[in-house]
Amino acid sequence: MKTIHEKEKKLDQVLNELKNLETLKISQVAELDILEKQKNQLEIEKAELQTRYNSIEEENEKLKQNLEKFKQKEIDEQRKEAEFSEKIDELNQETDSLMDEIEKWQM
Repeated sequence: MKTIHEKEKKLDQVLNELKNLETLKISQVAELDILEKQKNQLEIEKAELQTRYNSIEEENEKLKQNLEKFKQKEIDEQRKEAEFSEKIDELNQETDSLMDEIEKWQM
């Protein structure tokens, strides 16, 4: 009797374990589905962020180029101002020389 009773007990235990395994598998499958959906959502968000990053990077490059153009324009303007000042100084010196010559002739 004990052996049949023991066998029945063991059989019940094995059946319970099988039920638990089946329940675990179902819950694991559900978790995997959720994880897969989350992964897909993250990949979509990553692609969107990458697109935004690329756009910002392009805009940054354009801004850098514009800044360099403005810097170059400023350098050119400063050079022109310096040349203009030099020419004014030369004209002032020539005017002073001419004034000196006129004063000599008037004396």
